[in-house]
Amino acid sequence: MSTASPEPMTATTASPSTEQPAERKVPSIEVTPKAVEAIKKQIAKRGVPETSLRVGIKGGGCSGFSYVIEFHDGAPRSRDRVYDYTAEDGTPVRVLVDPKSLIYLNGTQLDWEMTLMNQGFKFRNPQEKSSCGCGHSFTV
Repeated sequence: MSTASPEPMTATTASPSTEQPAERKVPSIEVTPKAVEAIKKQIAKRGVPETSLRVGIKGGGCSGFSYVIEFHDGAPRSRDRVYDYTAEDGTPVRVLVDPKSLIYLNGTQLDWEMTLMNQGFKFRNPQEKSSCGCGHSFTV
């Protein structure tokens, strides 16, 4: 399986006490190879060129925040974080996250699960303090 990784997620900054650069983690999410394949299939079904998958959060739901997954047609917004992946067959797959959502999604893994009862995307968010029974809303 040859899934390309998005751009490196670290940056260097100057430390105020010394002149040595310190490594600082840039907020990021991870998309698993199973999720990349699922995104590719959903975009192919849609049949619209230049489509990306946008993930984010919005206020609401029974626990405070809800996860959002939607299609985004055209170029990314100027402040979006762009994650480019390659599916097993070489198809490019793009995932977009807005900067405000990335604050709450930092460190999250987006996966694809298929069980006997359902199938769909699964957010594994280390910042979640609690979530509701449906698994679509959470608190931080």
